[in-house]
Amino acid sequence: MKPIANYILLLSIILWMAACKVPSISNKQESLNLPANYTPIQDTMNMVKIPWRQYFSDANLIALIDTALQNNQELNIILQEIEMSKNEILQRKGEYKPFVNLKAGAGPDRAAKYTWDGFSEEDLKANPDKGPKYIGDFMVGAYFSWELDVWKKLRNATKSAAIKYSAAVEGKNFIVTNIIAEIAASYYELMALDNQLDIIQQNILLQSNVLKVIKQQKEAAKVTQLAVNRFEAQLLNTQNLRYQINQQIIETENKIRFLTGKYTPTITRNSAKFSSIPMDDMQTGIPSQLLVNRPDIRQAELNIAAAKLDVQVAKANFYPSFSIQAGLGFQAFNPFYLVRPASILYNLAGDMVAPLVNKNAITATYYNANAQQIQAIYIYEQTILTAYTEVLNQIAKADNFKASYEMKSKEVDILLQSVAISNNLFNSARADYMEVLLTQREALESKMELIEIRMKQLSSKVNIYRALGGGWG
Repeated sequence: MKPIANYILLLSIILWMAACKVPSISNKQESLNLPANYTPIQDTMNMVKIPWRQYFSDANLIALIDTALQNNQELNIILQEIEMSKNEILQRKGEYKPFVNLKAGAGPDRAAKYTWDGFSEEDLKANPDKGPKYIGDFMVGAYFSWELDVWKKLRNATKSAAIKYSAAVEGKNFIVTNIIAEIAASYYELMALDNQLDIIQQNILLQSNVLKVIKQQKEAAKVTQLAVNRFEAQLLNTQNLRYQINQQIIETENKIRFLTGKYTPTITRNSAKFSSIPMDDMQTGIPSQLLVNRPDIRQAELNIAAAKLDVQVAKANFYPSFSIQAGLGFQAFNPFYLVRPASILYNLAGDMVAPLVNKNAITATYYNANAQQIQAIYIYEQTILTAYTEVLNQIAKADNFKASYEMKSKEVDILLQSVAISNNLFNSARADYMEVLLTQREALESKMELIEIRMKQLSSKVNIYRALGGGWG
């Protein structure tokens, strides 16, 4: 018999080793090959160190941002996801600690008459002096179970949950950055629309006065009805622009209301200061600072760390699991016997379970965990590339629109002078009405474009701050 026992033992070891075999997987390491600078001449100072309350110094804008950070629905949804992540840590911690449960039960227990148990029950009823009159099953006790975390599967799962919680916090910070940027950009857009509306009102007044002059000249037979019609059509076109701007103002105000989580807040602003909002020099720092400042990059980095631990957890499923079960309590067929020492029951057992046949489920889980790890690395690299590209675009945008604003300002000045000159020439019959029309139209379009360029310039101020990862601290 001894050789047979040895063979059985050897076979068991071979089967156990086969059960613990882990499939091979491919690996990938994240790449951090960032350029040294954004531009050849680079300032190592980073303006994201400036608090957003100082960076956006407008008191009305600060009040809107404060309201949004308290009431924004997207942000509140993220905060609840963070709470769920925190609860998952608590759940994971409990999995590798012992479980102790209390159990109590009571119920009748009657066997069929024509069985040995039934015969004994009938005999007991016929001769009650031989035993208790009440037949049943009663028990109360405590049961203990504990899975030994030999391969750190449960502890790694807890660490992964903790890292995912930190990643969720970084996701919240990224949302905060975007909310601040969106409100600031919409606020500046609203100020720009107010200024455009003011320009339109001024032009309506100017064109109305010119139209009166043209009508007087038509009565004096100096111009034809065609001139009157052209000037009147231009006035109507300018008046129509007013309604378009009003609609854009309403939509922009509603966008800010949506971001602040309020239905009817008054969007207070001082649009007269739109052109005098300071445009400080952009201090972008160096690209490697993105890894520290951008919350979405840090979130992606934490997701990699969590994914790596998830791979270890999935890998541990191929190894045998060890557990201990124990119980201590009382059990008797009569409730009055439960307190007697003879009714004490206890048990103690240890288990070792290892997968042997049909490991498709745990193999698929292992492959998926590894694929998610590789995916997390690609997302991390993509996030870094996106952040770097955003900064480059905003630097170029700030530089180009600064130069564009200066050029357009000169154009506006020249066209405003041309409007006065064309009016004087027309009144002295040295220019026809078409020159006046074209000059007025070009001046209006140029002033509207100047406001748009200023808005884009301020937008670059907002977006470069966001792209560098500022605003959440």
